[in-house]
Amino acid sequence: MTSDFAAGNYSFIPGVFQYSAGAAANPGYEVERVRFDKWLPLAEGFARIAQYIQAVGRPLTSFCACELRSPAAFTDEGFRNFNLHYVKTLAEWGVYDGKTNPVARSNVCPEIDPPTEPSFYAFSFTRPSQSASPSFVIAGSGESQDGAASYAERTVRYRDISPDGIKEKVRYVVDVMEKRMAAFGHGWKDATAAQTYTIRDFYPVFADALVSRGAARAGLTWHFARPPVIDLEYEMDCRRVMREVVI
Repeated sequence: MTSDFAAGNYSFIPGVFQYSAGAAANPGYEVERVRFDKWLPLAEGFARIAQYIQAVGRPLTSFCACELRSPAAFTDEGFRNFNLHYVKTLAEWGVYDGKTNPVARSNVCPEIDPPTEPSFYAFSFTRPSQSASPSFVIAGSGESQDGAASYAERTVRYRDISPDGIKEKVRYVVDVMEKRMAAFGHGWKDATAAQTYTIRDFYPVFADALVSRGAARAGLTWHFARPPVIDLEYEMDCRRVMREVVI
């Protein structure tokens, strides 16, 4: 089930208060992804994003997705506190109404040479397009199941980094990606990029759980990073975006 965010010209999959599960441009619009050549701390990143979006004549409500990098994995409480801070700017932009957040997001923690504070790696927004080709961004997901319980209680194969444990985690996350794309009427055949975030060896399951299902149709970008919450081990996101730039 998706909802429409008319002010941003995109639809989204409702998620939790800090992010949606995915965003897709409405007809007549497309998603543009912009990656920063150098990571920008949160406040500086928001300012640069606003400048970029407004310079091309788009409202700040067109902001539909972002990719963050954090210094280290959070505790449950620490993650909630960070998210409460993060959504303040979205509220100021008229994107977050205090309950529903249409912006898709990934937030991961580089294992080597991480930033000293949460920073922006990339962002996406909608802009008018003459193309009939759809575009979407699916939010990052680790192996935690939906629900109000603690991450420890709803994590697939919690703290199990055995080959079988990693296999089940990977398969679960791939399933989540497929379900989210299906909500927009799409699948792996439509994705132009897929990214994975883990420091664990998932090669033994790569062919079966990813390649055979089409998840690596356009290749797979592996970021040597941890998911944002302690004891999560494997995360993915994916997208269909025709216009990508680096600034």
